[in-house]
Amino acid sequence: MIAAFCFLAAVMVAPSSSFAFSSDTLRQLADDALHHARVKGASAAEAEVSESCGLSVTVRCGEVETIEYNRDKGLSVGVYLGRRWGGASTSDFSARAVQETVEAALTIARFTAEDPCAGLPEKEELALGALPDLDLCHPWDLSTEAAIALAHRCEAAAFAADARIENSEGGSLSSQQGQFILANSQGFLGGYPSSRHYLSCSVIAGKGGQMQRDDWYSTHRKPDALETPEAVGQQAARRAVARLGAKKIAAGSFPVLFEAPLASGLLGHFVHAASGNPLYHKASFLLDQLGKTIFPGFFTLSERPHLPAALSSANFDNEGVRTREREVVQNGVLQGYFLSVYSARKLNLSTTANAGGSHNLFLSPGAHDLPALLRQMGRGLLVTELLGHGVNYVTGDYSRGAAGFWVEDGEIVHPVEEITIAGNLRDMFMNLRAIGNDIDLRSSRQTGSWLIEAMTVGA
Repeated sequence: MIAAFCFLAAVMVAPSSSFAFSSDTLRQLADDALHHARVKGASAAEAEVSESCGLSVTVRCGEVETIEYNRDKGLSVGVYLGRRWGGASTSDFSARAVQETVEAALTIARFTAEDPCAGLPEKEELALGALPDLDLCHPWDLSTEAAIALAHRCEAAAFAADARIENSEGGSLSSQQGQFILANSQGFLGGYPSSRHYLSCSVIAGKGGQMQRDDWYSTHRKPDALETPEAVGQQAARRAVARLGAKKIAAGSFPVLFEAPLASGLLGHFVHAASGNPLYHKASFLLDQLGKTIFPGFFTLSERPHLPAALSSANFDNEGVRTREREVVQNGVLQGYFLSVYSARKLNLSTTANAGGSHNLFLSPGAHDLPALLRQMGRGLLVTELLGHGVNYVTGDYSRGAAGFWVEDGEIVHPVEEITIAGNLRDMFMNLRAIGNDIDLRSSRQTGSWLIEAMTVGA
């Protein structure tokens, strides 16, 4: 069954790749909101105006399952009455709706308690003046028929790769683009268009009554930088077939090697624990760890916000603060947190231009690829899938369902399923034995695989 959203699927023509509004129109809307806030008595104000559009299709077992078109727009306004803040939003761009949204935000601010840390960034922190073009927008002039054909190729390649591929959860393609303008009463005004494209495949392998599922995907701002549909489908098939014959293993304490895509998730846990909200709420095991060793000496993590066409590049953060290159961790020592203006004030620190998240994190790779890391590990567990969300950021306790492969003498012996792995992030970070050079380029947190000295493995 074909599902259609926003447009009729029967038309079979993708929405226009051009935006419905010019950047000048978005700027004017933001300026109108700020002007009305001043007129109504706001001591400071900020506004963001955005729109996005895109096409997504999914093909399952050779049949079109979904076609989705999306086109969205919105205005969000934040106003200050001294140190009291209120916010409101709307998807209506009419002059009356803009004014009513500002007035709704002001009403909320009047009933909000004073907060000494509330307020816009200082003017010297803002990304004022000319900014470089980071090459972030590459629209894809793609008809619905062409998108379906690419998804078909992706899934067909998976079925053709191995006779044991018995079923499919689908080949999918998504092409999205958006633009925004951010402005505030400190004189900041900036924004840009961007794009993101995604191709994926998920299939099920079967043998002797056992079934195993796995997937693969490719994503990039540039459509011509995606992996081919055939490469994505074949990799999904290889991963699913490799898991056939999975067994449980005896419980114990073993070295654990996290495949690069999962190691990126471990970096994500670090980023969360080192971010402002959990820190000022005293809900992070990394509280008061600036300047202290939290990783081995070979661990250096860099933030590079200005890389052309990268997934998390930005000249400024969600508050208009200018982004800068920095070493977040250098030789194992924590050099900086991930802070917005508000969280920095709460911690009596300076903003790191991370309102909205981190920007292109790169972990210095080691010398070895995945097979060499397996040999270095000798005997232990290679983890390729994690299940559940068992992370306690207050204590650092970590417990997840997992699947992967058992390794003996540096070689994969058999796949493993229905196990748990447990440890503590603080210990896992310090007991990191090696980082691979098999970097997963699909993430904004780029790292190779992580070999951790020992974790508790349960059946």
